[in-house]
Amino acid sequence: MNKYELCVVVSAKLEEEERIATVDKCKGYITRFGGTVTDVEDCGKKKLAYDIQKMSEAFYYFIHFDAESTTPAEVESQVRLMQETVIRYLCVRCDEA
Repeated sequence: MNKYELCVVVSAKLEEEERIATVDKCKGYITRFGGTVTDVEDCGKKKLAYDIQKMSEAFYYFIHFDAESTTPAEVESQVRLMQETVIRYLCVRCDEA
């Protein structure tokens, strides 16, 4: 099992319940494809480097999980479809220190 980190940038236009539902949906995709969520880091609202969809701020979430090497591609393919709520995402493998 490898360690991964999924960064999800969620629209600032959403209410808190919708943001929580979006993160829960991402966690659900991870567990559906065989991963185990180890930590969810809520970094709050941050200013974006450039406007995306006419928004200058968004909420950042970092989801840490353990999974096989095929899981991140499956998760990204599902998160890609969440265009209304997730404006950017990135999944990276965390190296062992």
